[in-house]
Amino acid sequence: MRTREIRALHDRDSITVYQAYGPEIGGPAARHGTFVPPFSRTRMTWIKPSFLWLMARSNWARKPGQETVLAVRITRAGWEDALAQAVLTDPDRRVFRSSDEWRRSFARAHVHVQWDPERSLNGGKLEARSIQVGLSRHIVDRYVDDWILGIEDRTPLVRRIHGLLQAGRTTQAKALLPKERLYPLPSSLARTIGAD
Repeated sequence: MRTREIRALHDRDSITVYQAYGPEIGGPAARHGTFVPPFSRTRMTWIKPSFLWLMARSNWARKPGQETVLAVRITRAGWEDALAQAVLTDPDRRVFRSSDEWRRSFARAHVHVQWDPERSLNGGKLEARSIQVGLSRHIVDRYVDDWILGIEDRTPLVRRIHGLLQAGRTTQAKALLPKERLYPLPSSLARTIGAD
């Protein structure tokens, strides 16, 4: 069974990733179409193409500091550039010959990749894995200045889907989810990030 595949909302030129912030960062980012202060360029920022994974992480935008859900549309070239520089957060034997090799690579990495259990609509953990990509301060400028094509505040959609779920209207909630599908990865990138 293939469990490590990237599923995302994407087209020929772009891929949508999700982030959750407090309103002081999320609001200005949505208004400006990119990140502006007080967003910090000096710390790692994590981007995730799975909407439902972020819903589980942010508790449907109800966790403090994660009340604003942003859909960040970035270039596929930027996304694949990040993946090409990535090192897994664990010493996967399919990628690294030894723990020492992984440790050396990880210490130099500007991008981290982590595979976490994908989530169901109700927040349950699935067998499939969902990718998280951590961009260090060494690459955040490129993310903000070169890769971002636009940012939309998806918090109203999040609240609507969550409200339907709470009302037991699962079919209607599911119909509103972003249409994520398999992202085609070049084999060299798949090897780098330990994808199936």
